[in-house]
Parts: sequence; C-alpha cells; structure tokens
Amino acid sequence: MDEIVRDFLVESHEGLDKLDRDFVELEKNPDDAPRLNDIFRCIHTIKGTCGFLGLGKLESVAHAGESLLSRMRDGSLKLNPEITSALLSLVDAVRAIMGNIESSDGASEGDADYTALIAKLQRLMEGAAKPAAPPPPDGPMPEVMVPVYSAANVPAPAPPAPAPVVAPAPAIAAPPPAPAPPEVPRHPQGGGAPEPHQESAVSESSIRVDVGLLDKLMNLVGELVLARNQVLQVSSRQGDTALTASMQRLNLIVTELQESVMKTRMQPIGNVWSKFPRITRDLALAVGKQVRIEMEGKETELDKTIIEAIKDPLTHIVRNSIDHGVEGPEERIAAKKSPEGCLSLRAYHEGGQVNIEITDDGRGIDPARVLAKAVQKGLVTPEVAARMSEREVVGLIFLPGFSTAEKVTNISGRGVGMDVVRSNIERIGGMVDIQNRVGRGTTIKIKIPLTLAIIPALVVTTSGDRYALPQASLLELVRLEGDAVRRNIEFVQGAPVYRLRGNLLPLVYLSQALGVPATVPGDHDEVVVNIVVVEADGRSFGLVVDTINDTEEIVVKPLGKQLKGLNVYAGATIMGDGQVALILDVLGLAVRAGVLTGGRVRNAVEAAQGAVQPSAQRHSMLLFTVGGSRRIAMPLTTVARLEEFRSAQVELAGGAEVVQYRGRLLPLLPLSNLLGGHAPERRPEDPLQVVVYSANGSSVGLVVDEIVDIIEDSFVIHRARSRGILAGSAVIQEKVTDILDIPGAISAAGLTLFEENAEREVPS
Repeated sequence: MDEIVRDFLVESHEGLDKLDRDFVELEKNPDDAPRLNDIFRCIHTIKGTCGFLGLGKLESVAHAGESLLSRMRDGSLKLNPEITSALLSLVDAVRAIMGNIESSDGASEGDADYTALIAKLQRLMEGAAKPAAPPPPDGPMPEVMVPVYSAANVPAPAPPAPAPVVAPAPAIAAPPPAPAPPEVPRHPQGGGAPEPHQESAVSESSIRVDVGLLDKLMNLVGELVLARNQVLQVSSRQGDTALTASMQRLNLIVTELQESVMKTRMQPIGNVWSKFPRITRDLALAVGKQVRIEMEGKETELDKTIIEAIKDPLTHIVRNSIDHGVEGPEERIAAKKSPEGCLSLRAYHEGGQVNIEITDDGRGIDPARVLAKAVQKGLVTPEVAARMSEREVVGLIFLPGFSTAEKVTNISGRGVGMDVVRSNIERIGGMVDIQNRVGRGTTIKIKIPLTLAIIPALVVTTSGDRYALPQASLLELVRLEGDAVRRNIEFVQGAPVYRLRGNLLPLVYLSQALGVPATVPGDHDEVVVNIVVVEADGRSFGLVVDTINDTEEIVVKPLGKQLKGLNVYAGATIMGDGQVALILDVLGLAVRAGVLTGGRVRNAVEAAQGAVQPSAQRHSMLLFTVGGSRRIAMPLTTVARLEEFRSAQVELAGGAEVVQYRGRLLPLLPLSNLLGGHAPERRPEDPLQVVVYSANGSSVGLVVDEIVDIIEDSFVIHRARSRGILAGSAVIQEKVTDILDIPGAISAAGLTLFEENAEREVPS
C-alpha cells in the first residue's frame, strides 16, 4: 500500500471514531457550534484528500455529507433525528469504503452502491434550502426553521409560511409522502464494512504521539546514557566480576532503548522530497525549460530535527540547479543533448551518516566565469585568484553575496542562497561538496549525521582539558614515539606536516588552535606525539593532542548564546565523572588553522606536494604481532575497526569466545592459537587488542598481541603453494611478514558467525 494512502487511512480512522461520539453529543446539544465545526472539518479533510488520491466513490459520499453539514453550519438547518441517522450512515459508509481500501492494499473502494445514501443526504440538504417564512410583523423570527421532534415524536408547531412545508419524518417512521430512494442500511451488503467494534488493522498498527513528548523522551534517554557512562566508569574501577557482568547487561539494554527511541523520531527523506516534483515542474515552465526529476532512496530515514533543518537548503539547491544548471531546449540540442534535462536526487546511508546527492546534467559551472565574477565583486583579489585551483574556484559560489546571474529576478540574482545552504548544513554537523563537470553537469554532495541528540565520539585531552571529536569526522589514529617524531614530522615554510603513507598531512596542534597553553614535557618524559587524522570539507589533516582516551556515546548539549560565535565548538557534553567536555567542530578548526583555502598550512602543503610521488603499486596494510614477535599483515581495506576490550568482557556462546559489541555478539578468533604461537595467560583486567573484520553481514574479532603500524609500501607477496591460514609472505619494513588469509583462518577455526541484525523467534 502506498505510504500516503496508509497515512490517510490512519488519520481518517481516528477522525471517524471521534465522529461517532461527536454526533451523539451534538444530538443532545444541537447548538454546540464548536463541535459542529469539528465534525465539518473532519469530513471536509477526508473529502479533500480523497480527491488528491483519486478515490472517487469515497469523495462523492463525503461531499454529500459535507454539503449537508455546511447548511447546518450557516444556520439554515437544525439537527434532528433523521439528519443524525443519515450522517451516522455516512460515517459507516466512509468506514466501509476505507475498509475495502485497506483490505485491497489501496486497489479498490469496494462494489457497494451508495447512490441512495447520497440522494438522501442531498434531499435533506435541499429541504433546508427553501426560503423561510418572514417573521410576523410584531414578533421575532422563529428560531426553528425545520421542525424539531420531541422524544414522543410530536412535531413542534411550524411557523406560518406562504406555501406549505412538508415536515420530514422521524428516523424510525415511514418515508415521507414524496417518492424517495430507499434508505441505505447502516452496513450495506458487499461494502465490506467492519463490525461495529472491529478496529482497522492500519489504525491499530500506529499511534499518534505529540512531538514534544518525543523530544522529552529523547532528553530523558540522553540523561540515562550519561548516567550509564558514569556507572560504567565507576564499575570499571571496582574490579568486581559480578558487577561488571551486570553493567554489561545494563549497557546493552540502554543501548537498545536508545536505538528504539531514536527510531521513533526517524522520518523518511521522501517527506521532504515529495514537494520537489511540483517545484521542478513550475520552475521549469517559468524559465522555459524542460526538466524531469528522478528520486532514489526516498525511504532513507533521518531524525526529525535533521529533516526540518535540511528542507530549505535542499529546496534552494533544486531551484538553483534548474535555474543555473540545466540549459534551455535549444542550447541542449546544440550541445547534442536531449532537449529535456534531468535532475536526480539520491540518498543513502554510509559510514553512520546520510549522503544526499543532487545531480543535474546541465552545463556545469564555468570556473573562469566564477573567478571573474568573484574578482569583479571584490570577493577575492586578483593575486589570490591567480593561485587558486579549480576546486577552490568552484567553492567560491558558497561565499556570501556571490551570484553569476546577470539580473535580479524573483528566482535568483540576489547573492543569497548557497552560502546559507552551506552554513545551515554545517550547523547540524554536515558537509557540502561540489563535483563539477564543465558541459556535463554538477553534483552537490551533502553528508549529514543521522541524529543530533546522541553521537559516538572520541575523547581526547589537551592541556589538561578533555574534548570530544565526533567519529563522523575521524579517519584514523597515529602515535609517534622517540626517533619516529623527528624522522616523520617535517616543516614546510614553517608549517608542520607528517608523511602519512607517502602523502603530506598538515598538522594542527589543538592547543594552538584553541589558544590554550601547551603542555610542556618534563626532562625525563618520552617524546610522544598523538595524531588524530580527521577530515573537513573533503580535506584531511592531523590534529595533535596530548592524550587519546577512548570512544563513547555522548549526549550533545547546545552551547549558550554567549558562545554561539565560537566556530571551533559544536556543543558540549557531560562525561562519566560528571565533568563538562566541549565538542570540537572539525570544520571550524580547519578554517581557523588555515588548512582550507588560502591558509598558511594549506599553501605550504601544496607547495611541497609536488615532491611526493606516491607509487601506483603501493599496498596499504595493517601490521600486528602474534605469538610474541611473529609479524602478520592484512589488507587495510578488510579492517572494519580496531578495538580494545577487557578480558573480563569475554563470554561464551555456542562454545566459542564472544564479546557484546554494539548490541551484537562478536565472535573472537585468537590468532596465536590458530598460528601455533604461545597464547599469553589473560587476567580479567588485561586488555585485548582486537581487529574487527566484517564481510557478508557478519563480523569477527581477530585477537592479536600488539598492533604495530599501518603502512603503505611497495613489496612483492610470495604466494603460498596452497591457500590456507596464510596467503603468502613479504618483506615489509625490511622484515619478513606473513600475509593473513582471513576467510581461510575463519574456516580453519570452524568459527560460528552471527548475522548482523538477524532476529530469530524462540521455538515454542
């Protein structure tokens, strides 16, 4: 069944249940105008939606009832038992038709004939349309214009009138003298009407909840997550095995509760996209173009807060693509294109975020024209313009006041729009990127978080203060010690950079970016540099911090009005010990540190980048040790995550060691046992280094002794004669290293894998 039809049935069933009560109460008090207005609005809404959905039979029945109720609203008609019975028959007929729509999945309104009911409703309405008799010369106009019947079915005296008025009969009496179609029974045969107390399956499957209540519930879950974090921190220091097991269970329950509450706030992005076909049609006609719209991924869900925040930015991008991007029919034909342009919208989940792509097959963005306009408007100087790359030039369209329109219209030309789009998207933790193809079109990519309430973050410490980095911006972690610091960190034009697998990575010291005193190491302290590799606006850079603590779910608290101007902070959170930690805005840090366009760090890296020539034959590998000093490597592309667990977290399931991991069971594969090495004894407090491998909807944790490095280098793999646990060997960093065959290792271990998100019913 179409989602729109389903929503219509849910709303209408709620209204019909209320109508049954309202009609009974209105019969007791016919002068209750507010209740009469509520009844009219309900029938009017049903009728209007029927027309939109093409439900002709239901629309005609509802229209007849609406016309009769309209006469009652304007005072031309008073409620009587016959009218009440007719309107209740209307309610039953509407309910019967909706039952047929539901049972046929929206394909049929049923075979029942409601012409008699429609005729009766029309007769009752027309009986009130006759002009009323004028009031007596010396008396007030009678209040009752149609006879009202008492409990004994005795009509009240009718006012004098020039022509005789035929009084309608009571609901239980015989038909009036004038011939009329037979009355439709309350439950017409073949109409598929439900029993009097039978509920709709559609209405039973959903419930309306006030948005304010959902927000309050989300806030309470956020506070529960904070309390969970605090209790977990206390229990980890106690060393009590029983307490630890209970806390793991509590952690799992809170996580499931958090996910369930967040799902109640989720809405499909199709709710926003539903208006774009009309916008595309109207705007294309206004500018004399032919444009069709294609949408993929309408079912992709986002938090309601995010949905509200992206409505206006997406609308502007769609309008901008039609107005500036897609050419007119003549220009497209001259360019050997179809006269009809195409605007494509695509949404999909990736890496814990939602990606939205708006693509047109138009003329694309002319960098020369954009640069000339920017210089003309004084947005950039000619000297800066001469050094800008094409990507940076295209990015100028996001500057405030920029527009390439030759004249101001009601559609474009005012220079407001794309800068507001970027600022609104970044305000909710998202990013905007443009992929330009001159002559072939433009793709605008938007990355936004699923929700703003609770997010996973990496906690770091600098100058004694803790900060939270959203994991959506996190790429990897690098730790340098001793000689590696002096060997790998260089300075280009005074800006620090790190050679990460052959590429120059600009470094930003967090203490300097935030303007706080840096931690001065003591004389005997070992030189250690912790680098958090993050991404902002499509560019990677390394954030140097004092300490990398751990990852955890944090509850985002907005900053006060006084701190809104600090673009390096995205909010605040409360840590497990009750202290406040600020949430870093990676994009704001990149802008302040000059990593993006025009900054000292960015210019230095670009100046030196030509000297770096990465080989096309390089392999990216994760290095670790097993069984003491045996070096093993596996392709970095097969690594889902690197995790550290406590030995006390290990449990048994199906005879194999597992840990509870992100609401699922993660089987563990100790490689030292499999490869014939010596497996060290584990104490409950000892950490486990685990490499999480995922494939085909299942995951496994490879337990290693120590994770050594991530390298990108050229080497030759000497293949093993027969594929098994090892795929071969290679000389990496001047040392012989075995290459792990992960599927072969899992098969050799006879490990039972658990499907992600798989649910099975308990057998009875």
